[in-house]
Amino acid sequence: MIPRLNRISLRHWMATALLSLLPTLSLAADKLGYPEKEELTFGFIKLTDMAPLAVAYEKGFFEDEGLYVTLEAQANWKVLLDGVIDGQLDGAHMLAGQPLAATMGLGTQAHIITPFSMDLNGNGITVSNAIWDKMKPHLAMQPDGKPVHPIKADALKPVVDEYRAEGKPFNMGMVFPVSTHNYELRYWLAAGGIHPGFYAPHKGDSSGQIDAEALLSVTPPPQMPATMEAGTIYGYCVGEPWNQQAVFKGIGVPVVTDYEIWKNNPEKVFGLTAEFAEKYPNTTVRLTRALIRAAQWLDANDNANRPEAVKILAKSQYVGADYEVIANSMTGTFEYEKGDKRSVPDFNVFFRYYATYPYYSDAIWYLTQMRRWGQISDDKPDQWYFDLAKQVYRPDIYAQAAQSLIAEGTVQAADFPDFANEKGFRAPQTHFIDDKVYDGTQPNAYINQFAIGLKQGDKL
Repeated sequence: MIPRLNRISLRHWMATALLSLLPTLSLAADKLGYPEKEELTFGFIKLTDMAPLAVAYEKGFFEDEGLYVTLEAQANWKVLLDGVIDGQLDGAHMLAGQPLAATMGLGTQAHIITPFSMDLNGNGITVSNAIWDKMKPHLAMQPDGKPVHPIKADALKPVVDEYRAEGKPFNMGMVFPVSTHNYELRYWLAAGGIHPGFYAPHKGDSSGQIDAEALLSVTPPPQMPATMEAGTIYGYCVGEPWNQQAVFKGIGVPVVTDYEIWKNNPEKVFGLTAEFAEKYPNTTVRLTRALIRAAQWLDANDNANRPEAVKILAKSQYVGADYEVIANSMTGTFEYEKGDKRSVPDFNVFFRYYATYPYYSDAIWYLTQMRRWGQISDDKPDQWYFDLAKQVYRPDIYAQAAQSLIAEGTVQAADFPDFANEKGFRAPQTHFIDDKVYDGTQPNAYINQFAIGLKQGDKL
């Protein structure tokens, strides 16, 4: 009796047979180096920005690299990180703050790196219908009766003040203490004069609620709408499709996108251990090649492939939300109040604007927010920020992957930074909701700009 091949083994056999028949592919593999580890398991959370992983799998980009990948949804960000650290997962879709926090020992200690930034933008802040009704009198309106955007937290401040005067805590949700969502929600609140609270890990306080006027706590992304509907939280910051889900269910209103808080902000990364990258360097470069190709496909021809991407993401093994809910943001629009759908072509960016390049300055922004809100307890010199960013963000691996794709003619050099001269720092960024300027080469000067938050010399 001939044993039945499982799916991965069969695909592995077919790809190996194909390689033996195609000398050009064999030559390319020799030049790059064959993958040292071929069968891989990657983790993700059910969010639309895991799309590069799903696309690399479904379009065969992983297999083109001789990689036979299993994608596994994870219960939450902690479980996902633990899986990468203990080796159950070879890599994962991660919050950009996770590799940085783990490497510095904030929470679980482990040296995690990223050779690939997965996307720009993609998040929103949603409030319940009751809170939205209280915000409306404080909003500027267009002639058609719809709110002027962006909506600042200035309109939420009187509502928070009212709750506090009545002795009611104003509770909001975010997905993880070192998530982009936590820092974006804090940034938006603080820009409107609402204190989101401090952490004090040196005192054993990881609540993030010291001196807080709005109390932020962790809720897993898919549970956000139901948690708000139950009244446990009054609003939240999360990635898609969980803001649009609130609109479809009629339980809340997304008031601002992260594109409006910080235009073209870095969002998720692909994370793996430094040990994995050192042990399997060819595998690491090849998985990065596959992800670059997936990101390019997602943004190609002015997002022409997005409807197909939405069909992929709607599958139960990926995001598992309705096609219409995912398409509401993935295809270049975003719906705020029901019926108030606006064009936001860059709500999800996967490739353009050098989205996939792991800039040191992106890493440093996250570190400045960790310091601003007390997760980093003590002052650090600018050089500390530079050194940690370079430990975690690996543009050298990215450049090797991209340059090999350019040499093959698979991608165009014009779509990437000038690798010969790139230093890893974006030009000073000006598109923030509070008009602050972020220069990654001056982290302490940046931190000192803010009225709310720790500055140089401050300690709780």
